[in-house]
Order: sequence, then C-alpha cells, then structure tokens
Amino acid sequence: MSATNFDLIVIGTGIAGLAAAKIAAQKGLRTASAEQLLFGGLVVNINELDGEIEGSGTDYASNLMMETSDLGVESLSETVSAIAKNGDRFTVTTDAGTHSARAVIVASGAKLKRLGVPGEADFEHRGVSQCADCDGPMYKDEEVVVVGGGDSALQEALVLAHFCKRVNLVHRSAAFSAKQSLIDAVAAQPVIQTLWNTTIEAIEGDDMVRKVRVKGADGKTTDLAANGVFAYIGLEPNSDFVPAEIKRDDGGRVITDDTWQTTLPGVFAAGVVRAGCGGDLIDALRDGEKAGAAAAKSLGR
Repeated sequence: MSATNFDLIVIGTGIAGLAAAKIAAQKGLRTASAEQLLFGGLVVNINELDGEIEGSGTDYASNLMMETSDLGVESLSETVSAIAKNGDRFTVTTDAGTHSARAVIVASGAKLKRLGVPGEADFEHRGVSQCADCDGPMYKDEEVVVVGGGDSALQEALVLAHFCKRVNLVHRSAAFSAKQSLIDAVAAQPVIQTLWNTTIEAIEGDDMVRKVRVKGADGKTTDLAANGVFAYIGLEPNSDFVPAEIKRDDGGRVITDDTWQTTLPGVFAAGVVRAGCGGDLIDALRDGEKAGAAAAKSLGR
C-alpha cells in the first residue's frame, strides 16, 4: 500500500480517540483513525454505564463512531507498529503499510492486566474471561471468582450476581478502593462473598475451569470451586509502539504537558494511555476533546 497523507492520525478508537478525531474533523483537519481491534475500547464490554454518562457502552461508542464517520474521518483497520519523525511530518507504520501526517494523537488506551498465574493462559475462553456483561449468562447457577477491589471488579461482581449462585470476590487487601456506592451494593448482595487479604495462586480444571487455588494472609492455600474466573486488577497502557524519545512514567503511560503534547512536538496523547488521565469514561471523553483541539490549534486550526 502506498503512503496516505493526512493532517492528523489518531491512534485508537476508544472513547478518547473517537472524541479527539471528532473535534479535529470539526475543525477542518483531514483526519484518520487507526485501530487494530473493534472501535469503542473497553467500554463496549459494559452494558450499563455508571457515572455521568448513562446507557450502554456499545451504544455510546457506536454513536460517537457514527459521528466521526459522518464528519469524514477515515477509518484504518490496521495495527500501528511505529511512529517516526520525517521532516516536518510523521510517518505512521502499520501492518498494512505507511501513512503520513502533520500531527499524531496517541489514544491507544489500555488492556486489562493479567494475573500471571498458572492456568490463566491455558483456560482463556474456557472459563477465564474479562467481560462479565458478555459472558455472565454462561455461568447461570454456577460459582465464579472475581479478582480485584476497584470499581471494575465490584461492578463485574454485581453483574455476575444476577446469574451465578455464588460469586467469590478475591481481594489482596483489607479494604476496597472502589466507590462507596459500589461497596454498599456488594455488601447488600448475599450472592457475593468477599475474601480479604487473599491472592490467586493457580487456576485448574479439565476441559473447563473447575477450581481456583487461593492463598490467605496466613499463608495457607485452599481450593475454591469455580467455573469462571474474572480478573480486574488494573490496566496496562498500550504504548509499546511509542518511540523512545517520548517520555513515559514508571507504569508506561505517556507523559504530556498541559497542552496534551508529548516530549516529541507534534505528537499528542489522550485517554488512559496518558499519565494523568482519570479512570472514568467522562475523563476519557474530555481528554480526547482537549487533545483534538490542541492538535488542531498546533496546525493552525
């Protein structure tokens, strides 16, 4: 494929990326969005949003995607592997070829962290899941384990409680870090049992997950019956393709100034891949809008 020229390339079509592309297109920039997976990011796994934005995550992302399409944003179903400065432009390399742009916004989001325990990879899609909204009905009247203590873990435990006869919520600490409203909802749900100061040691089974080995604060291990395991222990930024001259924090998140520009002038960042972005959907939306406006301003729009 020959190189294609744009004013701006937005890498990622999660909510931050879509918001950035929308603003840029509204300001008259020839804009493209590059995404290796489906649009919407992690939010499409949420059937009922909790916060300032309400409704279905899929519906919200779909509407935003349609808006960008109507504004003329070109969708590139490609995996970005590199960004390089080339004179007064940037070359964005993908698995399909190369593209050229005057500016770039990195809005590649993040992926859920893995537990890294024996059996996790072996039972992927055979009991190990990362989407309670998607897979919850598969575990009707069964026992499952949810790992984590933040908003996502508690939200997913509550979703699973509608289907499962028992949800063991495994948390390595003695207190949740989630919103109080979610903590109260979990406490009021008799199906959910919380195991404090407990960690997952291994996931075991045959053709499917059958049990999970956990270790308590006393160092003793026990087995929990489980047909499904759902881990929500944080996010890892998708920043491997970002060039070395762009600074990142210790967690791999891209560092920007107060104009959302990275340490490589002309490259901006937005959403959870950026250090300093909050974890709520509204934060990603506003981050994307600000990055899109900042990129457009830098290009004279």
